[in-house]
Amino acid sequence: MNTLNTQLGWRYATKRMNGKEVPQEKLNAILEAIRLAPSSYGLTPYKVLVIKDMELRKKIQPAAWMQPQIVEGSHLLVFAVWDNITEKNVDDYMNLVSTTRGMPVTALADFKKYIMGTVDGLDQTGKVTWAAKQAYIALGVGLSAAALEEVDSTPMEGFDPAKLDEVLGLKEKGLKSVVMMAIGYRDVATDTSAGYKKVRRAKEDLFVNM
Repeated sequence: MNTLNTQLGWRYATKRMNGKEVPQEKLNAILEAIRLAPSSYGLTPYKVLVIKDMELRKKIQPAAWMQPQIVEGSHLLVFAVWDNITEKNVDDYMNLVSTTRGMPVTALADFKKYIMGTVDGLDQTGKVTWAAKQAYIALGVGLSAAALEEVDSTPMEGFDPAKLDEVLGLKEKGLKSVVMMAIGYRDVATDTSAGYKKVRRAKEDLFVNM
């Protein structure tokens, strides 16, 4: 059985993919890991668009400086955060907690107050930034899950968010794109970086024991 550290050593930000489709069971495993990712308060203030349609990916590619993974991969995941966080969003979450845990909503009053204390202390830009931090946690979990499934992946910040939002109609959905993740399989014939040794700082240089 492959360990997480072994697979993280195996993975790299794949530059070229071969178009092979990721099996549904592997895709499901990656998406479930993303769903289970940690999020502050469990609120999960974002959505993940799972884009397989090739014509749509071709429309996305110009907004991402024609990076080939967008169309060479199997799927493109777009992490898009809520453009605002309202009391209704928190109330909806309280109802979900109530239903899932079999407890009255009234018992969650202090929890709601605690969340609203954070939300009310942020302007809209601050809310988007806070939500983006949560989305990046999910991205990291997704990259790790893909590695465990031996599916290649590429985290992608190189795109014009405004143009991508326009292509995907995100403004109308109350969303803003923050990061993407292409998944598929490496093309070793064209991706010269596939054979590079992984470069990371030594543990003695990274960790500080106190």
